[in-house]
Parts: sequence; structure tokens; C-alpha cells
Amino acid sequence: MSGSEDNVLPATIESEAELIDFMTRPSGALIALAETLPDRIVVLGAGGKMGPTMCIRLARAARTAGRALEIVAVSRFSDPKAQASLEAHGITIHRADLLDADAYNALPDADLVYYLVGQKFGTTSAPHRTWSANTIVPTYTCQRYGRPGSGPCTRIVALSTGNVYGMTTPSSGGSVESDPLHPVGEYAASAVGRERVFEHFDAAGHVDALMIRLNYAIDLRYGVLVDIAQRLLANAPIDLSTGYFNCIWQGEANDVILRCATLGKNPDGSSIALNVTGDQVYSVRNTAAAIGDALGRSVRFEGAEQPTALLSNASRMTYAFGAPEVPIDRMIEWTAAWLQQGGTVWSKPTHFESRDGRY
Repeated sequence: MSGSEDNVLPATIESEAELIDFMTRPSGALIALAETLPDRIVVLGAGGKMGPTMCIRLARAARTAGRALEIVAVSRFSDPKAQASLEAHGITIHRADLLDADAYNALPDADLVYYLVGQKFGTTSAPHRTWSANTIVPTYTCQRYGRPGSGPCTRIVALSTGNVYGMTTPSSGGSVESDPLHPVGEYAASAVGRERVFEHFDAAGHVDALMIRLNYAIDLRYGVLVDIAQRLLANAPIDLSTGYFNCIWQGEANDVILRCATLGKNPDGSSIALNVTGDQVYSVRNTAAAIGDALGRSVRFEGAEQPTALLSNASRMTYAFGAPEVPIDRMIEWTAAWLQQGGTVWSKPTHFESRDGRY
């Protein structure tokens, strides 16, 4: 993922403004892509964890390229701070409840849609809400933006998850996109349902869909590293039962997802999936020890590493877009410094350690 606006990684990130600035610096490849994108781009679910930085990154790429793109961010926008940050970058705000079928009548036309809608947490207590968000909203989206028999299909780059795979051994390198899906739990099953809805409309020639199977994006306000660090700061033991994980800096994940606008289909013409994550498998034990060193905290462990974990192989991603440039040791340093200085932390744990699919 070379060719960013500024390839020098900061030693520390001391404020939320600095964090957002760094996470939204577009790569040279994204800047070049911005010159070729459609005039209007719709981002559904833009008010979530990744949406604001993704939209701003695209806006900065377009501005650097001298391209006047209209980026329409669609969400309920329960967080006014997220809305204000988008508006500051010239991004059009469109408030909508995407579970309301009538809301789609007011959405603008677009040849390119980024789909970031999804629900994970709260599934155990209210599975119907997760299934509704993860299957009904994709149906409405494809019905709104589908173009049966009317020329080129709308490209929909849809965020999915690595949870659609079963667990695998670290030595395998992780699941690849062609592996059979073995979802564990209702959330993972509903995520497969989301993919199947997009595949249905793609196979019918109504949309041109691409599934992004992400795990796990690292932001200093949430993520696997924050989860581990907060347990250490609370003098709590680190559970080793899920002893391995993948991760990728959120800014780089955003860049890849945006650049997937032009990623081709499978040789047989079917829709494709892409694993978006780091190109290495990380040990929870070693990562916790490194975070403990950075925080000056002792580390206690409980349990033992099971032979499998939820892991994805990023070979296809690195072949298409290059290897991630932000190493985990730098992410660990940033995370430790961020927490020690009292940086903002969202109450959105990943529950990466879950082995039963309950969220």
C-alpha cells in the first residue's frame, strides 16, 4: 500500500484531531483512483466506526486530485460529532433509517455505493434485530440501486466479516476467500445471509457486488489492542483460549476498501470476496507482553491457547494492493501512549476472544 500522502509514521498520536488526520491521509493509488470515479458516491452506514474516516479519506483524495466528487454519507447520525466532521470536509449528509423501506425513495442515484451497514453486538439478546439489519437492509439496497437490463450495474462494495469462516490453525495462514463458509453463532450466520443477498442480486445481473471480509481494524479508540491494553490497566488476566488474531490499521483498511471500486470479478463472472486484514498472524500472548512492556504493567494469563482461531489469509489483498505498511509494534506503541494520556476510548469491545459466536 505504498505511495501515501506522507509515508512517515508518527512517533505518537497525541489528539483525536491528529488521529483522524493520520487515518484519513489517502495513498497515492487512491488519489489516482479518485480521478476516475463517478461524480457521485453514496456511502450507506457512514456514521459507524469506520464510515467517517473512510468518507474523509476519499474526500481528501479527490481534493488532492483536483476532482469535484459528491460524497453522500447516509446514516441516522446519532453522533453529531461524526456528522460535523464529515460536513467540515464538504461531504453531503443524508439522514435515514435504512430499515425503513420508504427511506430509499429519497436516496440519490449513484453508480458506486459503499455499504457499511451491519449489526454485531446485541445479537444474543435480540437476534431478530441483527438478522433484520444484516439481511433486510441489503435487500432494500439492491432493490434501490439494482439496474436489471438497463446497462452497467451499480458497483456495491459491501463490508462483511471474517466471522463467516470457521476457525482454523495459525500454521494454515488463515482462511482464504474460496474456503467453504462455516459460521458459528447467529451473528456470523446473519453475515453469511448478508453476503447471500448481495450474491443473489449480483447473479441476477442487478448489481455488481464485492464482499469485504474484514478482521480486525485497529483504531486507537477501539480494537483488539485497546481491548488487551484495557484489561492490563485494570489488572485483569488475559484469556489465552483464543490465542491468535489478525489485524490491520484502520486507515489502511479504509484505503483498500475504497480502492476496491475497480476490483474485477471472478473468472466465471461471479461476485467476489476479499479478505482485508494484516498479512501476519499475531500471538495474543506475545502481543499482551509487548503492550504490558509499553504500559509498564505486569501481565497475567489465564487458560491456554486452543489450536484454532478466527484467522483470515490476506494474500489476495496484498497481491492486488500491496502489503500493509503500519506494523503492529507501532500500533502497540501508539495504543499504549494513547491510553496513558487519557485519549478517547469507545465502549465497543471486539470480543475477539469469543469462540462460541455469542455477541
